[in-house]
Amino acid sequence: MSYPIDKKDEIIKKSHERSLKYGIEKERIVSKKILKGNEVTENIKQNKELIMIAAPFTKILYDFLKGSGFLIILTDRNGCILNIIGDEGILRASKEMGMIIGAYMDEKSIGTNAMGIAISEDMAIQISAKEHFITAYHKWTCSAAPIHNCNGDIIGTLNLTGDSSLVHPHTLGLVVAAVKSIEEQIENNAAKDKLTETYLYMNTIVNSISSGIIAVDKYGIIRNLNKASSGIFQLKEEDIIGTSIERFFNNWKEIYLQIQQGNNYHDEEISIKRNGTRDRYTLSAYGIKGEKEEIIGMVLTIKEIQRVLDLVNKFTGLRARYNFDDIIGESKEMHKVIEYAKNIASSPSTVLIQGESGTGKEVLAQAIHNYSNRRNGSFVAINCGAIPKNLIESELFGYEEGAFTGARRGGQVGKFELASGGTLFLDEIGEMPLDMQVNLLRVLQESCVTRVGGNKYISVDVRIIAATNKDLKKEIEKGTFRQDLFYRLSVIPITLPPLRERKGDIELLIKHFLCLKADKLKKPIPNISEDIYNKMVTYNWNGNIRELENFIENIVNLNGSTTFHIENKKKNVECEIMEVALSSNEEQYICSIEALEKKAINACLNKFDKNITKVAKILGISRNTLYLKMKKYDM
Repeated sequence: MSYPIDKKDEIIKKSHERSLKYGIEKERIVSKKILKGNEVTENIKQNKELIMIAAPFTKILYDFLKGSGFLIILTDRNGCILNIIGDEGILRASKEMGMIIGAYMDEKSIGTNAMGIAISEDMAIQISAKEHFITAYHKWTCSAAPIHNCNGDIIGTLNLTGDSSLVHPHTLGLVVAAVKSIEEQIENNAAKDKLTETYLYMNTIVNSISSGIIAVDKYGIIRNLNKASSGIFQLKEEDIIGTSIERFFNNWKEIYLQIQQGNNYHDEEISIKRNGTRDRYTLSAYGIKGEKEEIIGMVLTIKEIQRVLDLVNKFTGLRARYNFDDIIGESKEMHKVIEYAKNIASSPSTVLIQGESGTGKEVLAQAIHNYSNRRNGSFVAINCGAIPKNLIESELFGYEEGAFTGARRGGQVGKFELASGGTLFLDEIGEMPLDMQVNLLRVLQESCVTRVGGNKYISVDVRIIAATNKDLKKEIEKGTFRQDLFYRLSVIPITLPPLRERKGDIELLIKHFLCLKADKLKKPIPNISEDIYNKMVTYNWNGNIRELENFIENIVNLNGSTTFHIENKKKNVECEIMEVALSSNEEQYICSIEALEKKAINACLNKFDKNITKVAKILGISRNTLYLKMKKYDM
């Protein structure tokens, strides 16, 4: 673009006169007005739409000019720099002269320059060398054009700056072409906004639907969505709108192509990655047609997977909720288990947790994961005893499209793939069929899986934690569990003690579950009679923590009473003495009854950490009687 010399000279002359009037010094190097801190952030926020629309076009322009020594500057309508990109050398030089984000390039702040004139005269112009007002800019050539909105108002400028020796009229042509593209995109966005606004009256209806609903344009940019979608993505609406749908679905182009070709896309299985984990949903897509029947956008609906996959997902999880702090217990038995588990948490070796049903094996597995260096990865749990035998293989290893009748289009990712980079928890491993044990052993040895119906090896990085309430060595003898798999799984064995072997933790657990169940049932913590409480403390709890938890819930529901019957497993003095006598040298008990009684009391006090209530129950005497006897024997 060129101008008659006299016209351009007149424009520059008037700009110089204005610069003098504004008090700009010829020797000035840095702009008189530069925003800082929160002022910059607020201005960027106010001009977010312009920045987003201009970004791809400035990138194209820079890719074309890269290495040629030019600087690209985007300003707002007042000449404040919003973005600046360019080659390293000229970026460094411009920074030394204060040409940074937040600096004003209007005439009032820095005198005559292309950006300032573009705003004041509403025209595209090229300013070079001494045409600039301040001496410091005489080394530059600048080409700038104003950017207009749909109403014709100036909303910013785009500028190319380089060494004055690089001056060329085509430079201004590049800027004008880029600005034209930006303005066309602004108009397109305005049209799309109007299209979106026509559907706003439906927002109340759309937001009442439990499925996620998303409106995107033909470029895959999210224009609108309902509240359910925000919940699915676990992000705020303002953090989603305006971003690309490919952020969530990497097969977006395939979906768009199918809709464009007139094909249906209904209830296809997808996985959405959020915060390091993946969840599975079904996706349907519907085209939005313009006046010429062309596809101008799409509406996507997302809902939870139904039927069989719902049943499978009931027994699986992708996150570990529990930490070691969530494990209730101060007994030496539990301290030993927890310290050992912490020490091996970051080891890549397989862990086998053994313990009776209800001892908290999955809680420990989750705590190990969250304490390990894989804590930011997935924690995928699968109950080997709860999944039908014909589904275990496809659940663990996934399947390819067409692998079997009923297989979903596109296949399915298996749990090993989902857990890659994290932990796979195989609960009730003792229930796994023998033929599947062979496949599992191969995966553990080779660190790769092959989907059902496929022949491609997929590398996986998974830490295995298995758990069982069975004695696997006995299962090996019976021929129901492979010996080689047992040794591969039990590289780090951990045994969780039953509740009867950690009596010191029962009172802590009672207190914990009373608070938990009272909060869950919206009821006050009940008063428990001394009789029931003593039975709870001394009962063996063969069902372990799970049995105790259910018992507490029953008590909270009945305000301190219970319909459950538990026998207090107390032992009388004779039984206690007999047990001690059988395990010790009998001669030491050849003594008087008083001496024997003293030894029995002392043994119980040591055994139960001086818990007077427990000791009195074991000895079959009241607390007062016990205190009297302790005083008598100076204990």
